[in-house]
Amino acid sequence: MKPPRTKLLKGELELDQIPPEARKQAACVLEVLAGVRTPDQAAQTLSISLPTYYNLEMRALRGLIFSCTPQPPGRSLSLARKLRLAELKASAAEKQLQRYQALLRNAQRNAGLLAPPPPTREPGKGKRRPRKPAVRALRVIDALQQTHGGPSTTMDESSSPVAGPVAEAG
Repeated sequence: MKPPRTKLLKGELELDQIPPEARKQAACVLEVLAGVRTPDQAAQTLSISLPTYYNLEMRALRGLIFSCTPQPPGRSLSLARKLRLAELKASAAEKQLQRYQALLRNAQRNAGLLAPPPPTREPGKGKRRPRKPAVRALRVIDALQQTHGGPSTTMDESSSPVAGPVAEAG
């Protein structure tokens, strides 16, 4: 007896590692794309506004398209490894720069040349006024209180960045 296809899908998709809310959102987006639900019904089911639903749908489609792009063969570098390699290259370049600067100073001394003086500011352009100190912690506290203690934690229709053609697709 063959196992049902849904059991195979659960294993292949590793659904136990995906949060239930994300699975619910994915199911609603697929239902809308399949024509089972309307975007309004999906937004109501997910308890989000219609523009937020369209934003979710666009992110889901972007993820689908990105996942379908071919990957180069072989092992790919992780971002952490790429960052480490870039840091090593920058460090090597910095050492080489310091070496060349030391060689230049030595050559200038041997030739009897003086090093050029450091650039000075023009008389009309004095120092900038010091910045007025800002109490950033208070701004962060206000932002946190608005996010958690405000009247609504979901985005309303006026604050949702939804492109025109996407919003009209429903």
